Amino acid sequence: MSLPSGPMPDPASDAAFLTRNTVAALPDGALQRRLEEAAREGRQLRVKLGLDPTAPDLHLGHTVVLQKLREFQDLGHRVVLIVGDYTARVGDPSGRSSTRPALSGEEIDANARTYQEQAFRVLREDPDLLEVRFNGEWLDMKMEELFRIARTTTVAQLLERDDFAKRFAARQPISVLELLYPLMQGYDSVAIRADVELGGTDQTFNLLLGRDLQRHFGVPEQSILTLPILPGVDGVDKMSKSLGNHIGVTEAPDEMYGRTLSIPDEAMATWRALLAVPDPPDGTGPRDAKRALARAIVERFHSTDAAVAAQERFDAVFVAKAVPDDVPTFSVAPDAGSVHLPAVIAEAFGRSRGEARRLLAGGGVKLDGSVVPADGLDLPASDLDGKVLQVGKRAFTRLKITD
Repeated sequence: MSLPSGPMPDPASDAAFLTRNTVAALPDGALQRRLEEAAREGRQLRVKLGLDPTAPDLHLGHTVVLQKLREFQDLGHRVVLIVGDYTARVGDPSGRSSTRPALSGEEIDANARTYQEQAFRVLREDPDLLEVRFNGEWLDMKMEELFRIARTTTVAQLLERDDFAKRFAARQPISVLELLYPLMQGYDSVAIRADVELGGTDQTFNLLLGRDLQRHFGVPEQSILTLPILPGVDGVDKMSKSLGNHIGVTEAPDEMYGRTLSIPDEAMATWRALLAVPDPPDGTGPRDAKRALARAIVERFHSTDAAVAAQERFDAVFVAKAVPDDVPTFSVAPDAGSVHLPAVIAEAFGRSRGEARRLLAGGGVKLDGSVVPADGLDLPASDLDGKVLQVGKRAFTRLKITD
């Protein structure tokens, strides 16, 4: 497809813009050459990103690469978002010390739907600038075709991957299926004739293998951009749902705002750079800089009004120590005059009863501002009517006892 009408492309300037904040652009100068070629031919680049729907939600770490894709779109190029419904059945072994648990087809399909919806919070849904594909389209193949792909690569090449090499040296199991994963991801680039592929630094081996497969199958080799890994709210480990240091793109504004304020001061510059949030004016202190960062993130994924409201509620609850004005009401039907608090917490806040008991044990549950003791599992209903139940730092509900 040809480039949309607009200003004439400037390949050198565009390449410099697109490679800023990246870790590597491989091979050296390849992206600019691809941009020059596309400008001569008057066509769009096909820019690939593969996402395996192995969890139901995207977090801010995923948006680093999505934001880079958006920059390609803003320059008139076509993003090809590949939902890995087949590669997810294997599970990406990158950085893993053990085989991933298998997901059911129903789980993968459900996750794939939410991935698309959440990715569209960053990407433009213009059909001229976005193409969504499922790699089951081409990976659901005959054995003969799989053999053709497998013949392109040796076991020795695959064991050059750092994670495979470490597991092999430690005599930890590596399934044959896991060894096929990089080939499957690489074949995606063949199938959609990718000009450029994006990924995190942990994907470098797979991205380069995609070039090898393209060359083997007579397809022009893609340029590669690797993006830094966003640290989680702890400022140390990569953002990950399994580590609990993530912020989901669909989280409520208050939670998103509050969790952003919890990041260490030294992580702010990295967050601003990777999430494309402008730097604050010179002389801005760490407190105000972090508040500006939190507002910008909430505004991006919700709205300006939601960001302002989240900041006001945070200040009311944590600065003025007040209860929010808009606390929802939760109706509770007592059993023989008492209420089992873990059951209420589970139902009102979507927590498990086990988690509710752990919160109680750790002093993380309050009634009208007073900590509920660890043994306060069953309380008289008459003591609860109209009181505000607080779980953790930012979750509130007003209890209403019903007959």
